[in-house]
Amino acid sequence: MSNLQFNFSDRTAIVTGAARGIGFAIASKLATSGANVYMVDVDEEALAEAASTAGGTPVSADITSPADVERVVGAARAATGRVDILINNAGVLRDRMLWNLADEDWDVVLAVHAGGTFRMTRACVPAFRAQEFGRVINVTSYTGLHGNAGQAAYATAKAGIIGFTKTAAKELARFNVTVNAISPNAETRMIASMPEEKRASFQSLIPLNRFAPPDEIAHGVAFLASDEAAYITGVVLPMDGGMSM
Repeated sequence: MSNLQFNFSDRTAIVTGAARGIGFAIASKLATSGANVYMVDVDEEALAEAASTAGGTPVSADITSPADVERVVGAARAATGRVDILINNAGVLRDRMLWNLADEDWDVVLAVHAGGTFRMTRACVPAFRAQEFGRVINVTSYTGLHGNAGQAAYATAKAGIIGFTKTAAKELARFNVTVNAISPNAETRMIASMPEEKRASFQSLIPLNRFAPPDEIAHGVAFLASDEAAYITGVVLPMDGGMSM
């Protein structure tokens, strides 16, 4: 594991989708770098175990619920007095060819990915403005730019997050808040669940010919959240082994 380290002492971070995968790796990285990390997920049991391992504070919540979102941000501010870093990572899949895609599946994918990113960011803005500081990192996808058969809802949501990232970056820059996104290829449950033949075909499109462990993605996110990245905003950083070249 890399020894790359940033100093997040006295910073408060919120990470959604933090019970496993990329979200867990990011939460762990920020916590070991000194941040007070609030780990958010709907899977309460998995979240409790993840938070115990990572050293974060678990907050079970549904990011499609405005009341839950306000509760998460309120808890972080009440305990630490601030919110400095927001990682919008939570997501769901409802993959079907569009002629088989039900309205409910479309709605829930958009509500979690795009709606959750919007609501969590909006809820953090009062803290960002009061502090005149903030870092927002959103998780988008190669699919949001290029599409993928069977993922109409997911692609739409991830493309929307790119537009949201760039718009929020322009609106919040006046408060010394940067807003960026990453587009990762990582060893996640989605990759692990692929049939071997499909996984091999997908991997062959990656020039580095591998998927990244979530820890590698966390290093890039930590950089974007750091003081060292203060002049970077509105960027979509591909962390995909060259797939998007």
